[in-house]
Amino acid sequence: MRAYDVVIIGAGPAGLAAGLYAGRARLNTLIVEREKDGGQIVITNEIENYPGCVEEETGPSLIERMVKQTRDFGVEKVLDTIVDVSLDGDIKILKGQHDTYSAKAVIIAAGAHPVPIGCKGEREFSGKGVSYCATCDAAFFEDFEVYVVGGGDSAVEEALYLTKFARKVTIIHRRDELRAAKSIQEKAFANDKIAFLWDCVVEEISGDGLVESMTVKNTKTGQTTEIRADEEDGTFGIFVFIGFQPNSALFKGKVAMNERGYIVTDPDMKTNIPGVFAAGDIREKSLRQVVTAAADGAIAAVQAGKYIEAQE
Repeated sequence: MRAYDVVIIGAGPAGLAAGLYAGRARLNTLIVEREKDGGQIVITNEIENYPGCVEEETGPSLIERMVKQTRDFGVEKVLDTIVDVSLDGDIKILKGQHDTYSAKAVIIAAGAHPVPIGCKGEREFSGKGVSYCATCDAAFFEDFEVYVVGGGDSAVEEALYLTKFARKVTIIHRRDELRAAKSIQEKAFANDKIAFLWDCVVEEISGDGLVESMTVKNTKTGQTTEIRADEEDGTFGIFVFIGFQPNSALFKGKVAMNERGYIVTDPDMKTNIPGVFAAGDIREKSLRQVVTAAADGAIAAVQAGKYIEAQE
């Protein structure tokens, strides 16, 4: 078993910021990440709203600098998936697929994941026309038609990004007006490549190997319409951006959560379990952005340090 002062679960902006602050405080710190550094932000092509970001900042470039900062302050990092936790008591135990870790304090920064449409055929065509990451898959649809499902900031921002590749982008939204910020809406309405399919939801996705058609239903009239790929194209893209779910299943029954599964904390990122903190998209909060994730991580690390000092 590997022992640390602080173990941070997740290497997104919240986890990396927590690592930076914990490392600077000379706490023996480990970040455990199951996949790749950066969380959701690493698939973001352009960042404009993070204070001090450089010109043409991308998710990967920002995360690369964050990772270097944590490394420079002596923070260890491992790739492992935590499968069980014991958070009661002075020493917290985290069991991973590859190793077991103990810590005086734990910071949960495991983030969230995209919400699927939940329609027939979605899972079968994931990666075969259905995508949840425009940055990852936009290039596959150069000069094709694509559809974006959703109406919030992420959906409209990704639709704008997709216009750099697709010849036409249609936003499918279940209501008759977007939920995105007005400034983002204005850009979308002014873009000749973007069309809108209002009051509609996707009912079914079909095809032979690749997406070839989808059925949408009007939420007001109940009428269904089949949308088929252009004959010359043979396929089209469906990009889904309708929300996120917290990666909190592992902690159910271990820390307090709200009805949606987000971990509840106080302003100091403290959960209901002493020595356990939560930061970033996994916690209950009003704004989920890189800047708030980083702030959460900094606060959590400082409070974890104070907690550890009080126990000694």
